[in-house]
Amino acid sequence: MGKIFISAGHGGYENGSLDYGAVVSNTTEATEMIRIRDLVVPELRSRGFEVLAVPDDLSNTQTLNWINTRCRPDDVALELHGGAASSPGARGASVFYIANNEERKSHAELLLLALLRRLPQLPSRGARPDTNTGTGSLSFTRQLACPSLYMEVGYLTNPDDLGLIQNRRRDMSLGIADGTASWSRAVAGSSGDVQSFPTCNISVNGGLYPEKGIIINNNSYVPVDLADQLGIDDAATNPDIRKVRYRGVVYMKAIDLREYNVSVGWDASTRTVTLKTATSLPVCGLERIMGRGITSDIQLLMFLKSNNESATEPYKDLPRFYREEAQIEGVDHDIAFCQMCVETSYLRWTGILRPEDNNFGGIGATDSSTGGVSFADPRIGVRAHIQHLKAYASTEPLVQEVVDPRFQFVRRGVAPLVTQLSGRWDPDPEYGNKILAILRRLYESTGIL
Repeated sequence: MGKIFISAGHGGYENGSLDYGAVVSNTTEATEMIRIRDLVVPELRSRGFEVLAVPDDLSNTQTLNWINTRCRPDDVALELHGGAASSPGARGASVFYIANNEERKSHAELLLLALLRRLPQLPSRGARPDTNTGTGSLSFTRQLACPSLYMEVGYLTNPDDLGLIQNRRRDMSLGIADGTASWSRAVAGSSGDVQSFPTCNISVNGGLYPEKGIIINNNSYVPVDLADQLGIDDAATNPDIRKVRYRGVVYMKAIDLREYNVSVGWDASTRTVTLKTATSLPVCGLERIMGRGITSDIQLLMFLKSNNESATEPYKDLPRFYREEAQIEGVDHDIAFCQMCVETSYLRWTGILRPEDNNFGGIGATDSSTGGVSFADPRIGVRAHIQHLKAYASTEPLVQEVVDPRFQFVRRGVAPLVTQLSGRWDPDPEYGNKILAILRRLYESTGIL
């Protein structure tokens, strides 16, 4: 039987400051997860498992390194987190797994099922690929040498979930222990000879690549030389991409190519990892704000429907407004639309923005006591959003009359790339990456990627 690593999310030092995670109701995410972890660990040990608790004072990078220096392929690693949202209505437990790994998905479902058996009052948000997270990937699911899962046990911002986390902590811990024990047994029973990995085929843009990939922990790996062939210059040196050397060849996880705008799929019938590059994307990549979007109105509407079905009827003209207004000013309407999805939570309006304000970009939004910026109708709201993006991304003058009330306060051209909006449009350092993550999902849903 392999070892079990349990990490309580947050609690260590990030950039010299203590990382508490979400802070709500006189408690913190780190505090609550440590309390749960400290019940899960002895419970699993009492059942005969070898369990290692990750030290609480480590940063995220140190946590990954700590586990990687101690783990073997038949071990498992679980990190516990609490969810947080601007809307108190959001609640439920989720388990995230590395995308395109069906076996890891089944393990995530195993953990959720065990938790809900102990706590049927807790809603399930399902087993979800890490591509569905805000930034499009999770380091805990991607960068460990052993099978790993990332669990959100409930939302600290929801009173019912917080009550279960604090008052039913024992039951929650037993459920997590039940699921982790089952997962550990499943991995140990299927690990086989860890020194010999099965191979898989590699398809690139419909053609069979002459070299084989390998399967490790049910994840497909491709030769790192293939990334060079695709024009990805820094994949070999990127420290965030896990690589292994096997029989004289260096391999990388295929799913990590997704961060370089390569679509990654899996054909189980032929044991083939399928890679597709997007020839229709601009040479400069996805990040440049000024440019021409490539999706149609109906593609944007269908993407919106897949994320919030109730938004399509009241906002059926919004994709057209974004395409038309962005084209006038030379802004990429795909980027603007995806930023709108971030700002409004796919038009659910879960934050301080209100639907009647038509403020789709969160321009000048302040707390609810003073109100935010309002626009007369949706088209004008979209126009203001496009103009605000152009203010950051370009020094060219506006084509239409200014309706963005903060246009004059922006240093023109300071952020031509989406990632440069982080710390400017929003203080979140991952703000730009969240927009790009939605953009990749949009392109994947339309077959562009």
